[in-house]
Amino acid sequence: MSEIFKGSFTQQEPIPEDGISAALEVMRHGRLHRYNLGPGEAGEVALLEQEFAGFVGAAYCLAVTSGGYAMAAALRAVGVRSGDGVLSNAFTLAPVPGAIAGVGAEPVFVEVTGDLTIDLDDLAAKAGRARVLLLSHMRGHVCDMDRLMEICRRADLTVIEDCAHTMGAYWRGVPSGRHGLVGCYSTQTYKHMNSGEGGLLVTDDPEIMARAVMLSGSYMLYGRHLAAPGAEAFEAVRYETPNMSGRMDNLRAAVLRPQLRDLNRQCDRWTERYRVLEAGLRGTPGLRIIERPEAERFVGSSFQMLLPDWDGAAVDAVVARCAARGVELKWFGAPEPVAFTSRYDSWRYALPEPLPQTDRVLAGLLDMRVPLTFSLEDCALIARIIRAEVSAVYPGAAAAE
Repeated sequence: MSEIFKGSFTQQEPIPEDGISAALEVMRHGRLHRYNLGPGEAGEVALLEQEFAGFVGAAYCLAVTSGGYAMAAALRAVGVRSGDGVLSNAFTLAPVPGAIAGVGAEPVFVEVTGDLTIDLDDLAAKAGRARVLLLSHMRGHVCDMDRLMEICRRADLTVIEDCAHTMGAYWRGVPSGRHGLVGCYSTQTYKHMNSGEGGLLVTDDPEIMARAVMLSGSYMLYGRHLAAPGAEAFEAVRYETPNMSGRMDNLRAAVLRPQLRDLNRQCDRWTERYRVLEAGLRGTPGLRIIERPEAERFVGSSFQMLLPDWDGAAVDAVVARCAARGVELKWFGAPEPVAFTSRYDSWRYALPEPLPQTDRVLAGLLDMRVPLTFSLEDCALIARIIRAEVSAVYPGAAAAE
């Protein structure tokens, strides 16, 4: 009898009890707005910013309503204007080109490699078409950041990192988000800290942070921040920066602060589950695992695999057969957008040019969430199911086994 997985791919772990207690305290005193503080009170948002800046080693941090808002604020703060080109990898999720389009700029997509990272040769070839790179560490895959930064230095490209999937990850010991001028993070439910929605922005540049704080809607209350520059950084920008309200509130920050204290352990738990899936699927005929470089300390909160050069109907059959056994896979090569799996050619507002290499990669790309509610035994079972269904569809795979 075929094994069936009965778990949920969208069920997260509960909020830690100390997070629940802190949230209840905020609700009891009613001061949810970040600038509504009692006597001698720093506020949950300001404390979260201070603690997250320390976690990643940044001078400044700003908490906002979403990762997408953080990216849009970063683009505005570094000087992107309407009509500017902004480079970004073609394999990403819609909030990334959405942030670019939202400031009136034009996405310039860069090819993706078979390892799901930005193609650095294509980046070097296109570097002259923009002043800014919004780099998406999509699904937690980090490229060779040393080479990327060298390319960007030579081309005078400002780098903003989208770290929605790499909070807690490192490249050669440097936290994700700390190579570029600005790092942006998400605390949406399916990310590494969960506040439903939320975002964080870090930088060492005082003027950029001052602009981001003003953009977020500080009015003239920027002195209540604990992880922002001094008043001198705001003297000019406070008069010329529009208020585009996107502040995080104290309730969400209260939920997040205990999660930050436990983040490194949680990241290790995710990667432990990833490694079980990887071991169970390695060597499956017709399926390619994404090999992770030694320089990358990744967080395995999702899992990707490739069915290279498969016919679309066969990929679709694998997805359907796995679903029938309780395993939920997303296919980035589907002809129409489904849920979050839209592709660069679905974003017609971006007017993308053809990207044949990316098309070939996405045509065989399967993606799967790995929530921490899965046990290691769950992950081993999921791998057995995927392996069996790929073998059932792939010609000759069963015999090769």
